[in-house]
Amino acid sequence: MTASDRSFADKPTLVGDLVTLRPVAPEDLPVLADILRDPEVRRLTGSVHSTAAAEAGDAEGDDARLRQWYSTRNEQTDRLDLMIVDNATSQTVGEVVLNDWDRGNRSCGFRTLVGPAGRNRGLGSEALRLLVDYAFAHLPLHRIELEVFAFNPRAQRVYGKAGFVVEGRRREALLYDGEPVDAIIMGLLRSEWAARASGTGTGRMRP
Repeated sequence: MTASDRSFADKPTLVGDLVTLRPVAPEDLPVLADILRDPEVRRLTGSVHSTAAAEAGDAEGDDARLRQWYSTRNEQTDRLDLMIVDNATSQTVGEVVLNDWDRGNRSCGFRTLVGPAGRNRGLGSEALRLLVDYAFAHLPLHRIELEVFAFNPRAQRVYGKAGFVVEGRRREALLYDGEPVDAIIMGLLRSEWAARASGTGTGRMRP
């Protein structure tokens, strides 16, 4: 198999030791709605601008808009949205996404969110590795990039362990509780991934 035997239109199921990544299913919608209301998710994703707003628990949109968004994720041909399922409980605990596909430069973005039920057990780290391995092994990608806010050093460490390199920052990109927060830009190149992945495998993939 070559690095371009699939496209973003393909929605795989990727099986790891701790998590399974799979396409969105209807039963995920109530779980995702709860995750998106979680104060920590709202703060770390920059969805709100204050602790009060994060703790208010308002949905990111009404239920109809949320349902419409996730019900169309499997139809997208320029992005890949996969649910993170905890293998121990079969519970959906978050999502990982490749987006902003730039065909000319063979690059895309990455984002993730993990709810309370999936934290502190390495689930997010494995989900990141599974998706990155799939992306570089099967998609015509040269580069994956992401942004993480400076008040999230834990995520920075996770990304660094996966091979992402700090490339710069957008200064004072977010105002939170009246204080400016930098957004740190990190990137991973195919050549860097290949050097790290040699002999490690890329997880198991179901059709």
